[in-house]
Amino acid sequence: MKRKQLKVLGLSYSQSQIGSYIVVLSEKKGNRKLPIIIKPSEAQQIAVKMEDIKPSRPLTHDLFKSLSDAFNIDIQEVYIHSLAEGIFYAKMIASNGIEETEIECTIGDAIAISLTYKCPIWVKQEIINSAGIVMNDDGSSVTDATEEETEDDGLYEEPSKKTSVEDLEHLMENAISNEEYEIAAEIRDRIQKMKEGQV
Repeated sequence: MKRKQLKVLGLSYSQSQIGSYIVVLSEKKGNRKLPIIIKPSEAQQIAVKMEDIKPSRPLTHDLFKSLSDAFNIDIQEVYIHSLAEGIFYAKMIASNGIEETEIECTIGDAIAISLTYKCPIWVKQEIINSAGIVMNDDGSSVTDATEEETEDDGLYEEPSKKTSVEDLEHLMENAISNEEYEIAAEIRDRIQKMKEGQV
């Protein structure tokens, strides 16, 4: 079974599906991108990790990690294994050091978990072949795209911070409407630093 390793490239507010966000995954070795529509709550978790925002209380995925750490369970990787009718299906591969278990999850949770655990994201080759878009990381077109079939070394790569002020403002409004005032305050502070050019 051939598969490719992905990294989180960016997150933005969806103009076509109001109230949703698009997270863009990119091949670590290659020029194909995989745009995925996710829910606002998942986008919020991903943005907090991408922008290295430190909430005063743990978010859901941080709580999940604390619990798994207490029982010596580690998430080894997340794997996007299926695509049906525009919906991506993913699973986490968890290990206690003796045995591995596969746990189904939403694609948004899978991405947030990979950022929380700093573990790799893999995608089935067929999925990136059928749903991938060829372009450079900056959005420009690729003239000579080459395909690498070898698997990556599996090392985790920190995502570059690619969330715009406008996208963070949408996430802040969403946090306020859900009465998540601490997260909204953290996002507000991040927006202020971005506007002042401190990040």
